[in-house]
Amino acid sequence: MKNRVLVVAVHPDDETLGCGGTLLKHKANKDETHWLICTTLDKENSYYKKREIELIKVSEMYNFDKVHNLELKTMQVDEYSMSELISKISKVINEVKPNIIYLPFKGDVHSDHRKIFEAAFSCTKSFRYPFVKKIYMMETLSETEFAPSVKEDSFTPNVFVDISDYFETKIEIMKIFKSEIEEHPFPRSERNLRALATLRGATSGCEYAESFVLLKEIL
Repeated sequence: MKNRVLVVAVHPDDETLGCGGTLLKHKANKDETHWLICTTLDKENSYYKKREIELIKVSEMYNFDKVHNLELKTMQVDEYSMSELISKISKVINEVKPNIIYLPFKGDVHSDHRKIFEAAFSCTKSFRYPFVKKIYMMETLSETEFAPSVKEDSFTPNVFVDISDYFETKIEIMKIFKSEIEEHPFPRSERNLRALATLRGATSGCEYAESFVLLKEIL
């Protein structure tokens, strides 16, 4: 059965950091993939035009079926009411009707991530969104590992996806975001992406893997 996949990226690059290899694998399996970008730079920002070009290149690399953009103010998601966020996200989810959704981790240190998770997860109730069958939280370098080290905020993966055949393409895509990747020990360095994928691969018995927390699966 062909899947319809939606990745909720709070900021552009979250989709690549969190599940880039998995998205490429979905596409290789002929699944339909959708990219929901939640935030955008202010048009007065000097990097705005370059970022728009980056987004086009990234979309082409993934061959997304459609890109959706809420155009919320980046770093200021907490300025929006929860009802407004839910309404905007719900509209996209009802349009796409995904059976698989990838969300940010609920304990991510960035407030934008936590707000979007809360709003998006509210849009997965089975009696309102019966088409949603699997919900995952993804691991986003520079956000997830900096969450408070307490039980309820610790990322403990229970799903691993072998992305060995797609990892180098993931790195290639990540490099398109020129302002988001730097040299080690910066969290979003190529070395750190490779180290995390190696660790998750060792846990699951393959070369490179991405890991997730499964929140719900309806069979």
